Amino acid sequence: MKQFNLNFWNIFTSFIALTFSVPIILVFLSLFFGFNDNFDHIVNVVLLEYSLNSLLLVVGVSLIVLFIGVISALLVTTFRFTGSKILEWALILPLAIPPYLLAYVMTEMFEYSGSANSIFRSLNLISEDAALPTIRSLSGAIIVFGIALYPYVYLITRVALMNISKPILESARVLGSNNFKSFTKIVLPLIRPAIFAGLALVCMETLSDFGAVQHFAIPTFTTGIFRTWLGMYDLITAMQLASILLLVICLMIFLERKQRANAEYSLSNDSREDSDLIQLKGIKNFLASFFCLVPVLAGFIIPLSEIISWSVEITNIFSIKFIYASLNTMLLAITAGIITTMLAILFNFNLRISKSKHSKLINDFISMGYGVPGLILAIGITQCLTYFDLILSDIGIIVTGSLFGLIFAYVIKSYALTNNVLESNYKQFSTSIDESARILGASKYTLLGNIHIPLLKTGIFTSVLLVVSEVVKELPATLILRPFNFDTLAVTVYTYASEERIYEAAFPALFIILIGLIPIYFISNMIRSSKGLN
Repeated sequence: MKQFNLNFWNIFTSFIALTFSVPIILVFLSLFFGFNDNFDHIVNVVLLEYSLNSLLLVVGVSLIVLFIGVISALLVTTFRFTGSKILEWALILPLAIPPYLLAYVMTEMFEYSGSANSIFRSLNLISEDAALPTIRSLSGAIIVFGIALYPYVYLITRVALMNISKPILESARVLGSNNFKSFTKIVLPLIRPAIFAGLALVCMETLSDFGAVQHFAIPTFTTGIFRTWLGMYDLITAMQLASILLLVICLMIFLERKQRANAEYSLSNDSREDSDLIQLKGIKNFLASFFCLVPVLAGFIIPLSEIISWSVEITNIFSIKFIYASLNTMLLAITAGIITTMLAILFNFNLRISKSKHSKLINDFISMGYGVPGLILAIGITQCLTYFDLILSDIGIIVTGSLFGLIFAYVIKSYALTNNVLESNYKQFSTSIDESARILGASKYTLLGNIHIPLLKTGIFTSVLLVVSEVVKELPATLILRPFNFDTLAVTVYTYASEERIYEAAFPALFIILIGLIPIYFISNMIRSSKGLN
């Protein structure tokens, strides 16, 4: 790697990295502003409850996602059973439904007059006056998060298992190792870093969620931050609470990055051959199919069926509110997608032509924005825009409450998606193309515009789509940073659910799920392509 060189590209990327980090820096700086009576009250009365609920939620969800994600990945990668070809990609489908949306659906299903109780009564499993236990509890939230987030562990574990070379396992068998010993002594150590990387992602998603825990009325750090800001009208104390949560998130990001690097090192090999799949028969075949089918049913098929059934009961699904919310959502999503993709192109182009350690470090740093909770980003950006308002007040410009802050949050959250896509696309064509163009007198701008961008067309389109799907699902940042009377699909669903008008929330929710299927299509193709390479 070359050392840092002061030029336009390095100055530009350093400026963007600094801009991305300002909201986070402001959140941490709040710790030096002094602690008021509100903070003392929170520490003495509710901080322990926030911490305990958050911890129990993370531990419970971790156990569920490990159980479902690791075992299902092992089954579809190692064995052949009824439906395994379909289930290997169907197990990703719950990613299309964000946890807050699944929470709304499950709550309605398990109400006294909900479909779950109706089915159990019709089968005479419970009496007419009885009802199933409510899911609006901490244990219910753990189940909902586990069902919604297990695909993170499943995906990363499955890829890790696919990358274990056949000769390693064959050598173990030659040395007298049985299947169980091979798994515990060889396979498990190799996939352990990947499992922990997926688990770190799940923990970050769980800690940063607002919609589901708020709907279940569970006091956690995120709901506490929200109440402190919008209930006590105390932004500084909310930032101080957010800084505590952010420290935990930063630790999770560090562990996830470290484990991902360990996984790449452990699984790197030259011989990438598929291990022979073991055909299951009889009761084993049934149990394997049943185990993999249950999370798909609970996390995608049943919730989607419920939402569709609610949608058809609404006469005016294309209401004015829905149309405006859809237009607002797509406006924000496409704008954020284009801006984020443009930045990722510039960063990866600079990294390719400079090959400097400084450029790589900056690119990795701003990619960490994906782990920062939307609520914390919203708090930091609000404080940042407040300072801008003070500076620009003399000329009558107010940026707080504008779309600028909202798009800024989306770009920070989504940059890692576009960076990963474009980074992999750049690796698909040789640097000799660049060298030939430079020998023929092409400038850096010509190289980027006339050669790289045409070669990156597919990656650029994919990047924009992935950001669109991410923005459509984002709730906390949108809820806080949106201008007045500016609703998106996520906010519309949240508002209807908060008012117990879940049937009216069904069609906007269906639209969110359909858009959420976009990344699943690309993920499935990537896994299929990697299998073809093995």
